[in-house]
Amino acid sequence: QVQLVESGGGLVQAGGSLGLSCAATKTKFHIYTMGWYRQAPGAQRVLVADINYDGVTNYADSVKGRFTVSRDNAKDAVYLQMNSLKPEDTARYFCHADFGPFGVEWGQGTQVTVSS
Repeated sequence: QVQLVESGGGLVQAGGSLGLSCAATKTKFHIYTMGWYRQAPGAQRVLVADINYDGVTNYADSVKGRFTVSRDNAKDAVYLQMNSLKPEDTARYFCHADFGPFGVEWGQGTQVTVSS
C-alpha cells in the first residue's frame, strides 16, 4: 500500500518561511506528477503547486514568486519551500501523487498557520 509521508509545517509569523516534505513509500509504479494542495476551514481543497517527472512546475497565482516546489525522483519525494508567508496561506497542506492509470494518492495533511 503506497503511503505519502509528510513532514514540516507548523506556526510562523507573517513574512516568515516554512518547508514541507513528502515522500512516497512502497511505490510500485511511476509517479507522473507530485504536488501540494491546501484546504482552509470551510473551503475547497485547491492546488498550490505541482511538478512533473521532468521538473516542469505549476503554481497557483496566489503563491507565485513566494513558494518553490521541487522533487527528488530517486527518493519519490516532493518539497515545498514557502517564503514571505501571509495569514491567508493558513490551511492544511496535502501532498499528492499521480500514478497515471494506477490512480492518485494523498497524504494525511500537515497544518500551516501564519499569524499576523
